[in-house]
Amino acid sequence: MDHSLFFYLTGVPVLGLAAQWLAWRLRVPSILLLLIGGVGLGFFVKIDDLLLNIANSDQPLMAAQILFPIVSLSVAVILFEGGLSLKFSELHESGSTVLRLVTLGALISWVLTSVAASFLLGLDYRLAILLGAILVVTGPTVVAPMIRHIRPTRNVASIVKWEGIVVDPIGAILAVLVFETMFHSSHSDQPIMTAACILVLTALIGGVFGTVIGWLLTLVVKKFWIPDHLHGVLFLASALGSFAISNFVIEESGLVTVTVLGIYLANQKAVSLDHIVQFKENLGVILISCLFIVLGSRLDLASLADNGAWRFLFLVVLIAVIRPASVLLGSWGTTTHIREKLLVSALAPRGIVAAAVASVFSLKIIADAHSSEDMLALATQADTLVPITFLVIVGTVTFYGLTSAPLARYLGLADSNPQGMLIAGAEDWIQKLAHVLEKAGVPVVLVDTNYRNVSEARMAGLRAYCSSILSENIEESADLSGVGRLLAMTGNDEVNVLATREYAHLFGKANVYQLTPNNQSSGGRGSVKETKRGRDLFGGGLNQRRLAELVRQGYEMKATKLTEAFTLDQFRMTHGNEAKILFLIDGPQKVQISLAGETMKSDGVQTLIALIPPKAPEN
Repeated sequence: MDHSLFFYLTGVPVLGLAAQWLAWRLRVPSILLLLIGGVGLGFFVKIDDLLLNIANSDQPLMAAQILFPIVSLSVAVILFEGGLSLKFSELHESGSTVLRLVTLGALISWVLTSVAASFLLGLDYRLAILLGAILVVTGPTVVAPMIRHIRPTRNVASIVKWEGIVVDPIGAILAVLVFETMFHSSHSDQPIMTAACILVLTALIGGVFGTVIGWLLTLVVKKFWIPDHLHGVLFLASALGSFAISNFVIEESGLVTVTVLGIYLANQKAVSLDHIVQFKENLGVILISCLFIVLGSRLDLASLADNGAWRFLFLVVLIAVIRPASVLLGSWGTTTHIREKLLVSALAPRGIVAAAVASVFSLKIIADAHSSEDMLALATQADTLVPITFLVIVGTVTFYGLTSAPLARYLGLADSNPQGMLIAGAEDWIQKLAHVLEKAGVPVVLVDTNYRNVSEARMAGLRAYCSSILSENIEESADLSGVGRLLAMTGNDEVNVLATREYAHLFGKANVYQLTPNNQSSGGRGSVKETKRGRDLFGGGLNQRRLAELVRQGYEMKATKLTEAFTLDQFRMTHGNEAKILFLIDGPQKVQISLAGETMKSDGVQTLIALIPPKAPEN
């Protein structure tokens, strides 16, 4: 018995996870390493060959036909997960830009790409127009990992995320309309009217199905008709089912349905779906990893090199001319800053949806080759759609993956390693700490429900918001540029715990901290389990009550410059155990936080922030 497929299917997620981890360690876009891993795997084994062996077939199209449903369903889940991240509140600043990009911008991109494909690649005008429609899409499979890598400002992230998710179904529908109009026009006396009807029906079915199914799911959760442990699989099955039914009614309408379904669920207020979002995020990561590994392993490098000079020129025009033109002309007259437009112009990688749609229509044209001599001639060129699309995917992912992060930093729109602090609490002593951190170059944002504290902080020039740290309003409306850590420092231990759990998905568990609980002495009856808390701040029993008391006793929040002449050890000898060391700052890109059970290390010139007793000698 041949176990090749078994080991292949086992190796794909392992290789995908390894690529994701290595990308995180090296601080490079994960898509690049996933593609490299997939191409490397393809040198040893081809999924097409394995599938043909199982199907007992020698037809090359058979493997693609077997693989396509798997890819389509995976894309449906990814688009659904992407829709769950789209909040209408994000569009307050970027709404007009997003609307322009997915309409006028997409139209400009389609027209210019079609012209370039016809002149540079020598494609029949019908295939050129079809390829232009396919390459309109970008997609969350590649955009989301790049956003995580680049960490651009909120407005840029909102524009790119919304465009990437919404334009996917638009591009797929556009490809369907082109195919029906250009290649099946002989079956209809009025091809334009037929295409218009398909467009209306696709939008109607996708919108209605997505909204109705979303409403039913929220009703099921709200009425407690199913247990919590089935919520994740229910939403997954509903997304897949709605995708299949929509596609059965109108081809490619399923992408619209799952996108609308995700957006509806993300913006409804009836029930909390945080656990669903987390489940879908984890599923999305593994699907993206596996899809890129599998599709990368199917790449035939020899086919990519065919007519290489012209294809490479087509790729250059796509990146250097068409994308900037579609963004700058499409967003003309909006309030989006020119620097933001330039960064958006450098973020248009193509992904799984483009590959899947190109594969579908290439197969359809080849399947119709026997119908006429014209279609037979087209079938020969249609066979090049997939390698051209993959060349665009590899080229755009590589180029944007390597250049977008440096460009974002150059334009002042991103921070690859944000060290700023989002602090829950804005009491007087916290404001003093915030001032010292800000002077040391560390951005600080304060959040408190006490309006007086917030008002005092704002008057003192600090960024402060009057809201609960657990409110969605903070993530959606607060300016968190340069912020990469949460310090939960309120007087309520339970709020601190909830805050660290809430923001772990945004900053990562390694970057959410909370003060030692005030009621730790009450034992198991009053304290929260340690595994459910964030990382312990400061240690030494420095809970919120103790810190506030020290400040009342006259302790001062001070920054001390450490040098080779005055080291951390000398500071400790000078001030003894009475001084409470809180932070050690080595420029704005490296901030050490004093933690329970960990020893701080000093190296060279740094700034130390500590609570110093009133009678301690000064330097």
